[in-house]
Amino acid sequence: MSEAVKTGHPKGLWVLFGTEMWERFNFYGMRAILTLFMVNSLLIKEADAAIIYGGFLALCYLTPLLGGFISDKYIGNRYSIMLGGTLMAIGQFLLFISASTFDSSLGSAKLFMWIALFIIIFGNGFFKPNISSMVGSLYPKQEKSKLDSAFTIFYMGINIGAFLGQFICPWVGDVKDEVTGVRDIFAFKWGFLAASIAMIIGTITFFLLKNKYVVTPEGRPIGGLPKHNGAEDFEEGETQTAKFSGTAIGTAIGIFAALFFVFRYLLVGEFGFSDVAMGQLIKGIIYPFIYSAGISLAYLIMSSAENKVERQRIWVIYIVSFFIIFFWAAFEQAGSSLTFIADNQTDRSIFGWNMPPSMVQIFNGIFVVMLALPFSLLWDKLRANGKEPVSPLKQAMGLALIALSYFIIAHNVKDLGNSGLLAIKWLMLLYLIQTMGELCLSPIGLSLVGKLAPKRFASLLYGVFFISNAAGYALAGSLGAILPATGDKHMIAQEQGINLQEVLDKKHDPSSKELFILAQYNIADVDKEILDANKIKLEDIIAQNNKKISEIKKADKTAKILPSDLVYPSDADLQKLKSKKIITIEHKTFAGFQIRNLYEFFMVFVVLCGIAAVILAVLSPRLKKMMNGIT
Repeated sequence: MSEAVKTGHPKGLWVLFGTEMWERFNFYGMRAILTLFMVNSLLIKEADAAIIYGGFLALCYLTPLLGGFISDKYIGNRYSIMLGGTLMAIGQFLLFISASTFDSSLGSAKLFMWIALFIIIFGNGFFKPNISSMVGSLYPKQEKSKLDSAFTIFYMGINIGAFLGQFICPWVGDVKDEVTGVRDIFAFKWGFLAASIAMIIGTITFFLLKNKYVVTPEGRPIGGLPKHNGAEDFEEGETQTAKFSGTAIGTAIGIFAALFFVFRYLLVGEFGFSDVAMGQLIKGIIYPFIYSAGISLAYLIMSSAENKVERQRIWVIYIVSFFIIFFWAAFEQAGSSLTFIADNQTDRSIFGWNMPPSMVQIFNGIFVVMLALPFSLLWDKLRANGKEPVSPLKQAMGLALIALSYFIIAHNVKDLGNSGLLAIKWLMLLYLIQTMGELCLSPIGLSLVGKLAPKRFASLLYGVFFISNAAGYALAGSLGAILPATGDKHMIAQEQGINLQEVLDKKHDPSSKELFILAQYNIADVDKEILDANKIKLEDIIAQNNKKISEIKKADKTAKILPSDLVYPSDADLQKLKSKKIITIEHKTFAGFQIRNLYEFFMVFVVLCGIAAVILAVLSPRLKKMMNGIT
């Protein structure tokens, strides 16, 4: 082992590197095609797909709290990683089944999708905090300064996996006819199957190599059952078991319950549960759960802090975690709004090859692989010269960079209108700048928790840190849902004889039939509560039309669907759709402002991330003092 220490990093880092690589292949590969699968195969509206996507990712980063707690108290990091990997492999296979059966039973396919997503959520909860915690445990107390560099290398493994997943899964799963451009909606299953196989490889790799390499410099296993931890695993004088008083637990539960309903009211405008629409359920239950869980758990952990230094260090984790919410809200547009823009309003031609829209995200993985090691060397060199920025300042730089990326793309979409195509080079530049921001923020944040968290609840604090990711992803879902109508929506409406821009600008009052057509193509919004109250079987009619459209397209891929080809509700029901405002269409809003075009949409992220960057940079000197000698 002395040789491993001498060369800088232990061999166990590379085992964890490889394990995480395959897990990220699985996760990012699935993520690349998930929203397109929901919209094209399961016929879910884009705004709802964005909400589901945000809720799914958010829960993926909330369940690490549960996984971290169970690991710290009962089963240890090793068993948690193997359990998490197995669950995620099963979940991906269920997505494969969903993508194989939707044509025969759409309802069953949706059910399989929901079951799959929840299994993946819990699998990720066991896997993610524990492998991150093990990276920190590889290094003895005297080598903790190496953690920024170690986590940056570890992060390169994450993104090699992301690169492979974002290449292979779209390659086999997001397939379009080269002549007509019509998507093969039956191909998504192969992408999910590839993701499942990758997770099986990662889990087996860890199982076979963990005992030989994932050990301390003295050769003791890392991440075993908590009862096997020794005094040498903890800081001098540090309590070895996390203890929470009954009063603290009761207070935390009370805070959670109160905040849940506060956030629910702020997000959906009601305390009760009258609205059962899919998007409202996710925004009104999952999102408030995440926000309130983060705050109440923060209180619970702080109640167990033993001294001023420990409290201040935990506060630094909380403060930084709050600000990076805005980074992830912007960054995770990759799997929703940016994918829809790549699909519907981007010229994806590269040297004559038309890149699948779900594959555009691959540039993030490519740039991380290219830049992770240079960034690691940069931090090492700056540290050697005594010029390394403190961790919170690095993260402020990450926020500033992502704000810059959206500022550039906002100005390049400003004059596109409803039909112009964005050149793919601008999305490539966006991902380059965002990758630089990511390397300033994400591995540094993981390292910060590893350096500041007390050993007795290190995995739990990693779970708390991931709540900031969860909150960011929840916000990403809400923000992705305000994406204005892209060029494809205007084109579809035009084919049906409707000027969508005039409808949105209130220059044309659409007829009941026109409103139905816009709902048929997932352009207009349907109020399900009012719909059910009026006993109108709109979903059945839309499903009937979808089947008819599919048959026409099978016979002739180039055929245009005319209004006369559609089946409509009765005249009386059509009138109700408009008079009772069952179907509505208008510009999306954010914080009281209308989002009328892509420029205004992207500027939302510029403002949010720019303000967060400035405030965190100003706070950095104070946070440095609160870290009490740790940088």
